[in-house]
Amino acid sequence: MTTLESPASETRERPVLGLPYADPIVPGRTGAARPKPQRPQGGTLIQQFELGLDAPICLTWELTYACNLECAHCLSSSGRRDPRELTTEQCKAVIDELERMQVFYVNIGGGEPTIRPDFWELVEYSVAHKVGVKFSTNGVRINREKAEFLARTPYVDVQISLDGATAEVNDYVRGPGSYDTALRALRNLRDAGFRDAKISVVVTRQNVGQLDEFKALADEYGAMLRLTRLRPSGRGADVWDELHPLPEQQRDLYEWLLRSGENVLTGDSFFHLAAFGESLPGLNLCGAGRVVCLIDPVGDVYACPFAIHDSFKAGNLLADGGFQTVWQTSDLFADLRAPQTGGACASCHAYDSCRGGCMAAKFFTGLPLDGPDPECVQGYGEPALGGDRTVPAPSQDHSKRNPTRNQPVMLTLTARKPDAAPPVSACAASPLAGFVPDAPVTTR
Repeated sequence: MTTLESPASETRERPVLGLPYADPIVPGRTGAARPKPQRPQGGTLIQQFELGLDAPICLTWELTYACNLECAHCLSSSGRRDPRELTTEQCKAVIDELERMQVFYVNIGGGEPTIRPDFWELVEYSVAHKVGVKFSTNGVRINREKAEFLARTPYVDVQISLDGATAEVNDYVRGPGSYDTALRALRNLRDAGFRDAKISVVVTRQNVGQLDEFKALADEYGAMLRLTRLRPSGRGADVWDELHPLPEQQRDLYEWLLRSGENVLTGDSFFHLAAFGESLPGLNLCGAGRVVCLIDPVGDVYACPFAIHDSFKAGNLLADGGFQTVWQTSDLFADLRAPQTGGACASCHAYDSCRGGCMAAKFFTGLPLDGPDPECVQGYGEPALGGDRTVPAPSQDHSKRNPTRNQPVMLTLTARKPDAAPPVSACAASPLAGFVPDAPVTTR
């Protein structure tokens, strides 16, 4: 089995394929020609990546928004299937195109991707067409038979989502029984001989103190630990106040990651922490529209896997001539690949390290994209959050209309009054403002 992880390691195995756009201009999707930024001769890998590649190193592909869980912080607000989602044949056509573009691998997610009846067929098809597959799952369909299938299938990597090292912490955000489901999947993979499965953890205020316990779990199951940052997108916007790590926890996380080195994976999720000083392993770069992007279940292409919003939609692979056309000619992607000024962050001594932080985190907290990260470790995020800003409304929501027995514990403890306004800011003094205990549960 080949394991697949950070772009820094991927490029050592897969040569960077040429440079994007041989022509002196890049046509936008509207047909307008625009100048192409001059690519520096030589320079660092990051400097080359910032101007974009002719194909993404990897891309996230949300196959479906259907999900058996209702995780409180789900960035894609998953739950219900979109009836327009790509058919099996359309998905295979996308894989064919990715093979022609020599995309290294796809990171398949959802929703819960294994719920799609054709999921395993698409995994086999992708591998047979030289496109590696990494997929994220809550483990609900990883029984012994599927674990054995995965163990004998090359170029497949599996990430089991787990957001607490104990059931109490995990089920608080992921729902009753989800901890046991994840551990059963890990046990089945280990017993089948699958090597280096990933335990994928979204770091929250509640679980950041369990990092050693997470690492011990990974060691027990012959897995690797992968930590990712909580973003205030999707349903995560509703719970970000309560879940995102506190400033002192950010420092603890940074120091723990430095001690762990490459033994713990992050997928460049925490490059904003580089402003503390030493950079973490990886690119420490926002790769949105440059080396990564996202395809959603209906074929819409977004610049960032953490920003499924109309503001970051580059096009649709069915309506706009295929994925390659969107990737190489989108106006949005051209803007993201243009040299960035740094805006308000440019004068900060740490800008060259953190590059202003996460675009998605800024957007979904109503901060300007050229301003500081809301969790800026130099302290510039807090006053920015306290200023005038408009938090964008979600452009889509696939949450279940009625709560089920899988609803996360945190959503059953309190419920928003039906006539209450949403929290006024991402740093509201009381994230429970407008909530009453034991009220009937309502959904968004």
